[in-house]
Amino acid sequence: MAGHSKWANIKHRKGAQDKKRGKLFTKLIKEIHVAVKESGPDPDGNPRLRLAVQNAKGQNVPKDTIERAVKKAAGEGGETYITQSFEGTGPKGVAIFVECMTDNTNRTVKDVRHAISKYQGKLGTNGSTDFIFERKGIFEIEIPEDFEFEADELELELIDGGADEVALEGRELQITTAMEDFGNMQKKLEEIGLEAKAANLIRIPNNYVELADEEFIQMSKMIDMLEDFDDVQQVFHNMDIKDDQISLLED
Repeated sequence: MAGHSKWANIKHRKGAQDKKRGKLFTKLIKEIHVAVKESGPDPDGNPRLRLAVQNAKGQNVPKDTIERAVKKAAGEGGETYITQSFEGTGPKGVAIFVECMTDNTNRTVKDVRHAISKYQGKLGTNGSTDFIFERKGIFEIEIPEDFEFEADELELELIDGGADEVALEGRELQITTAMEDFGNMQKKLEEIGLEAKAANLIRIPNNYVELADEEFIQMSKMIDMLEDFDDVQQVFHNMDIKDDQISLLED
């Protein structure tokens, strides 16, 4: 099966970020809230909610927490969130794309601008970096021990469902699709009996920028600060990360 290094490059610090469980749970619950407000509390008739619940379960959000979030969002009143995105550049012109979900746009603009400018970056206008990225679907699956399969046959089945790239290591499966095939892949996985522990639309850069170690540290601190804001859902960039640079963040 084909390997897939681009997503690994983008999420080099995802494991460290995911340790901030409270922040992660907040972002997942917010997506559930928005999905319910958008199309109702029934996952069977609300694909966005079904995906949000699936992602929350995949990150071990407690079942009762998910149920409370759905019930609260289904009631009248409560917060109203809107999606908001920001584009900019970091050290040496690294492209940045920040996806947010907020109930206070002024606060979000202020926070994002502060984080980017603090670490030698500049906030740009809409469209200033969007063209550098390609929208893709990404599915991360842990294949159950009782699920029997032949690797080649599974790959053909997934390609039939719209997979662009398939990577399998042991029982860890990662699938990349074109944005327009994201829904088809969800259906294909349900059809063959596999459930993703995480499924998202991401932005993969068409080119990468190499940074010196000090620039890499500055850029990484910027991403950390952005991801620490409750309003920020995802941060994408085209920083090229060398294996020996990752250790610089462990001090």
